[in-house]
Amino acid sequence: MKKLLLLINPHAGKGGYRNGLAKVLMNFHQAGFQTTVAFTDQRGDASRIAAQAAGEYDRIVCVGGDGTLGETVSGLMTADKRPELGYIPMGTTNDCAVTLGLSHDPVAASLTAATGRAIPFDVGRANGERYFTYVAAFGAFTDVSYETPQDQKNALGRMAYILEGLSRLPKLTHQWARIEHDGGVLEDDYIFGAVTNSRSVAGFIRLNEAVGVSLSDGLFEVILIRTPETVLQLGTIITDVLANKFDSEYVTLLRSKNVTFTFRDPVPWTLDGENGGVHDHMRCENIPRAVQIMVDGN
Repeated sequence: MKKLLLLINPHAGKGGYRNGLAKVLMNFHQAGFQTTVAFTDQRGDASRIAAQAAGEYDRIVCVGGDGTLGETVSGLMTADKRPELGYIPMGTTNDCAVTLGLSHDPVAASLTAATGRAIPFDVGRANGERYFTYVAAFGAFTDVSYETPQDQKNALGRMAYILEGLSRLPKLTHQWARIEHDGGVLEDDYIFGAVTNSRSVAGFIRLNEAVGVSLSDGLFEVILIRTPETVLQLGTIITDVLANKFDSEYVTLLRSKNVTFTFRDPVPWTLDGENGGVHDHMRCENIPRAVQIMVDGN
């Protein structure tokens, strides 16, 4: 019998993992898995547990938000053997679930994790040390996800992010950056930059099919927003982003396997919605097809 580790973050999604847990376990049993359950207690646990368990299991299924998924992937990236990965989304925005087309119903998502098909998934590496699954970003609102208190996330869901983000509008800052990518070099003032492998970022940037995002092409989508000079221009930027218009005067989308940012002053970064530290130099490398992740079999 195949072995599966169900790795649960009990703090994500108001403890929603309890809903249908028996059916989740039955789905794994009926798919031929002997299931072991492990819980995280604090940040970093998912990475540690996944790294230690990688060689013992045929599949690891994590339950939590994008941060939990990112930690689990980080753990797998340090292992010699990487089992297939399943994801039951229980977070606030669940950008990776949107990208992968996963259900927000835990029972349905568990069925995909148990009986779906595995697809290759690129993984990012930041400054040669930390890994990220879908985004490394700096600038406007990128710290909202990890500075919004967990109790507010649980109580208000995505609205907690929106309220926290609105409180930052009067304090928007900009950064001069030199950006080296496969196609050349850019230098300008920016209020936002994101290195992504996702069709959804922070729940409001949605890259539609016309943009042509591939999760396993070895390339990042890099979104850059230049600093506007007026509030009216800021409104135009927001409209362009929401309309998937990434070729305007202030919004740029490019693709690159590797991208390096150099700043005059240290800049805070977020990795998969978690605190990514403060850096005056950030190099993001794409590791192609690094993990196999379960999606719907249809």
